[in-house]
Amino acid sequence: MKIFTIGFTKKSANRFFELLRTSGARRVVDVRLNNVSQLAGFAKRDDLAYFLAEICSMDYVHLPALAPTKRMLEDYKKNGGDWSTYETRFLDLMRVRRVEDTVAREVVADGCLLCSEDTPDHCHRRLVAEYLDRHWGGIHVTHLG
Repeated sequence: MKIFTIGFTKKSANRFFELLRTSGARRVVDVRLNNVSQLAGFAKRDDLAYFLAEICSMDYVHLPALAPTKRMLEDYKKNGGDWSTYETRFLDLMRVRRVEDTVAREVVADGCLLCSEDTPDHCHRRLVAEYLDRHWGGIHVTHLG
């Protein structure tokens, strides 16, 4: 199974959609908690679904089960939390949610996990991909940016 990941921050719309269009992904799997923020620009839910269909011939699906909680995000981003604590809490949340059993493989397969962070290093989209690989096995992950 192939899974791609991408963040929209620090990317122009041109760069973002070209990365997706040429990736081989079939759909964008939005793993953001808040996908309608004005700060998201071209990556707001309804606009993104339209652009993906028109520019990339891709589907769009929002999977909040793969998103952190509001409290986790606030503790990490707004309150200056450290990455290792956030990572531990997020992986615990994935275990509690049993995403390996509740998320359909066919939705994630050949999909591109979308979040806002520019790179996957300190982003939960990477953690989701790694978590699913540990539980499902055989996942090849490509980080588009």
